Amino acid sequence: MSTAPLAETDQLTGVWQIDPAHSEVSFTVRHLMARVRGSYASFGGTISVGDDPARSSVRADIDTTSVDTRNAERDKHLRSADYFDTDTHPTAHFESATVRDQEDGRHSVEGFMTVKGETRPVTLNLVFLGIAEDPWGGTRAGFRASTRISRSDFGVTGNVPFPAGAR
Repeated sequence: MSTAPLAETDQLTGVWQIDPAHSEVSFTVRHLMARVRGSYASFGGTISVGDDPARSSVRADIDTTSVDTRNAERDKHLRSADYFDTDTHPTAHFESATVRDQEDGRHSVEGFMTVKGETRPVTLNLVFLGIAEDPWGGTRAGFRASTRISRSDFGVTGNVPFPAGAR
């Protein structure tokens, strides 16, 4: 990538597996009147890095049955047809279409996300964090990706109504 030092660029080119032991897929959503944080315990994918960002790609799958908001009843509701309908759609998927070099190690990854059978365009804001040798002789690359999506775009419309008079 043009924003990484030349030695790192040479090391970075190739296919990287997303390492669930050193990664997370998390979210924040408004539920009732509070912001709730959650994550998924099971996910994976690959990041293929070309010698030019335009030749790079990202593929990722999230096991929506592994949703965890630290509340068993809420998690059960999230797995229901009101939200993720995990019996019918147990996996969310992202596949990139275009990777664009921005600045300062940042990239925009435009692609398509499928949740609950609905596929929509999504842009991930990707930051390259660096490359390091791990204690076992392997090489690790760090990335951070974020985006903001509307659940209604993906047919995720369930919600608990506010009590009368709540704003």
